[in-house]
Amino acid sequence: MPIELRPLARKLGAFAVLSDDELAVLEAVSRRLRVFPPGQDVIHQGQERRSAYVLASGWTSSYKLLPDGRRQIVDFQIPGDFLGLRSLLFRTSDHNIMPVTRIEASEVSIQDLVGGFNRAPRLAAAVLWAASRDEAMVVEHLVGVGRRGPRERLAHFFLELHARLRLVGFATATSFDCPLSQYHLADALGLTAIHVNRVLRGFREADLMRFQKGKAEFLDPAELVRLADFDMAYLDQEEPLLSGAL
Repeated sequence: MPIELRPLARKLGAFAVLSDDELAVLEAVSRRLRVFPPGQDVIHQGQERRSAYVLASGWTSSYKLLPDGRRQIVDFQIPGDFLGLRSLLFRTSDHNIMPVTRIEASEVSIQDLVGGFNRAPRLAAAVLWAASRDEAMVVEHLVGVGRRGPRERLAHFFLELHARLRLVGFATATSFDCPLSQYHLADALGLTAIHVNRVLRGFREADLMRFQKGKAEFLDPAELVRLADFDMAYLDQEEPLLSGAL
């Protein structure tokens, strides 16, 4: 399997162990590898139905803009995630997707995807599981923005990111590389960048976690889990949180 599809295969493997034939179908529907620079929308709101992508490397954000220019980041995508899967089914895209870093992504057309699902129904079920998991995360983010305090919100956000990255092999037991700025965090969590900075400084001073120079490190993961009331059941991952280094 091409290296660019390994994160997706590993993610889908949390739902079902795919056969060689099913992995070959996955490879066949993800043909063209494209590169996008940071800051250039891959998909934009209102765009007519085109292609979706499988993110091979780098990070993106999905977001919506209000008429006055304010931005709400809905989620961040990491290697192994689909970009714009919903846009394949809708006549027009209902959100924007912008690379946070330089990304590589395999292009997927609706015709190839439907054809692949017809040949490999278990693969279709695994992709449906991944899409359902993404929906569960959006629901959890809505709860966070609406009801959690800033400290709980940030702690929950980093714990979820860690679990997602662990699943696809991009995190150690207690740390992961994270290219997000405090402005990204603010727009995702409904806070100001100043407030995000204040909370992160408090975490560092309390020896809970550090987020510096593009790296997040948990110093007291058990206390972070308690603070955020973090239950990863909604992620549908069997591997327990922080269960040993890769």
